[in-house]
Amino acid sequence: MMAQALSDLKVVDLTHHVAGPSCTKMLADFGAGVIKVERPRIGDPARQMGPFFRDEHGKEKSGLFLYLNTNKRSITLNLKSKTGVEIIKKLIEETDVLVENFAPRVMPSLGLSYDVLEKINPRLVMTSISNFGQTGLYRDYKATDLTLQAFAGALAGSGQIGREPYKMGGAQAQLMTGRVAFIATMGAVFGVDQTGEGQHVDVSIMEATASNELAMTAIYVYSGLVQGRKRLAVAPGHPAGPYPCKDGYVNVLIGVGHMGDLAKLVGRPEMAEERWFRDHRFRLEHREEFDKEFMLPYLMQHTREEVVEQAQALGMPFITSIDMSELLVEPQFKAREFFVDVEHPATGKLTYPGAPFKMSATPWRAGRAPLLGEHNEEIYCHQLGYTKDELVRLYQTGII
Repeated sequence: MMAQALSDLKVVDLTHHVAGPSCTKMLADFGAGVIKVERPRIGDPARQMGPFFRDEHGKEKSGLFLYLNTNKRSITLNLKSKTGVEIIKKLIEETDVLVENFAPRVMPSLGLSYDVLEKINPRLVMTSISNFGQTGLYRDYKATDLTLQAFAGALAGSGQIGREPYKMGGAQAQLMTGRVAFIATMGAVFGVDQTGEGQHVDVSIMEATASNELAMTAIYVYSGLVQGRKRLAVAPGHPAGPYPCKDGYVNVLIGVGHMGDLAKLVGRPEMAEERWFRDHRFRLEHREEFDKEFMLPYLMQHTREEVVEQAQALGMPFITSIDMSELLVEPQFKAREFFVDVEHPATGKLTYPGAPFKMSATPWRAGRAPLLGEHNEEIYCHQLGYTKDELVRLYQTGII
């Protein structure tokens, strides 16, 4: 079996919910030894969040938790206890990376600030993920994925003209931040190789989300225009977006210089030099008429597969809109073996998305999420040197 890219990396995971666990999932799936520290009896709050396997509520059956915590080992530990803090410090002695996503005040209040931990292990990389960052006016503000998307400008151009904005589905700001935190953490790890010294990585969910709004930022900085739902001058080209066809929907995007090809596609090549196909603003102002005259008559006579095949042959990036049942059997995903089956003691076999990229020599590997406290004996006794009697006393006193 080939070694994985991060198999020599030791990680302590003090994260919960979505943003932090999505970062440590990437580390674990590429081989890092990730010890997930959870609250005794309760665990990561994500264990209580649905959807649940077969709609059966239980801390081992949360789809969100099971996906975000693959390949990790779980121990339970009460961080509010003096003994719990000492155990974390002991783990840190031989740890490369610590990832946490508490509010900025929490780690210092526990006596686990970076200033304290770097004295224990000068090579430690500590990644802190929070709503607004460790500093600034809003560092202690509460937030949700919706409010973070709104404050980062991600909603400014979303939705239809004349309507309210809408957020990206799911916890996109947090998932996006998890990927950013993974990249930032690995950059700091490489820095240790260069300098021999660790560092504190401060990741703001708001800033990670705002950094994804490059196009709107550039438009404003370069031209002074505020891109939004009501400004036709900066609206996306038409036609664009989801369109109905004979057996469902296709996503339409023409691309620069392809309006003549669109005229060929819809069976009206003689219109390529007419105003309908040459004048961008005119099409925007008469979009409904354009669609009724040119787009819909063609689309409603063809299947999604036919439309995509014909458009792609002309160099236009049309693509099929598919639902989840189609996604799992989509030939391109199957050819690349993207979706993987993973066995879990509480659920049996489940299908998960695989790695977002492939590495030929040090591959990603599928694995399951841990049961709550599943690795207490392995970590406390075999790694930290506690006896089984001491482990029992830790349990009886609520430390683990």
